[in-house]
Amino acid sequence: MRFAGLIVIAALAACSTAGVTGGGDGLAPLPFPVERGSALPPPDEAARGQTAPLQGARPGGIDFGQWRAADPATYAPSFQAQIRTRYAGQSNDAIRADLERNGFACEEGGRLECRIEIMENQCAVDWYVVLERNGAEPVAGFDRMCLGAR
Repeated sequence: MRFAGLIVIAALAACSTAGVTGGGDGLAPLPFPVERGSALPPPDEAARGQTAPLQGARPGGIDFGQWRAADPATYAPSFQAQIRTRYAGQSNDAIRADLERNGFACEEGGRLECRIEIMENQCAVDWYVVLERNGAEPVAGFDRMCLGAR
């Protein structure tokens, strides 16, 4: 048994002292090219994400309420009711302009999708408004997903 242990230790010692291949020291080249300094710079602060909306009502703005302490199960339906009331009977263009004034980023494909997505205290917080077609009632929601939550 001791003899087997000595062989294992000797094998590990031989592996730890073996030469490393690669680089330009006359050794075998690395399988992946090394292009030092070719990484893209980090994004600007403004491009990293949106800013958190203010809590409560603002003159002429959407009332985001006390969203930091809100339970998404109760906050999301009240947020949707507010959005549906606010945009009843308006065109997609008018809704998009107002949402962008309130901090939403909007995309238009087959439908209008507007979002505020932020990270706060290791939680991803998301407000969204979706309009399937012009004149349709908006679908709005709020969600919070925290890292390390069980």
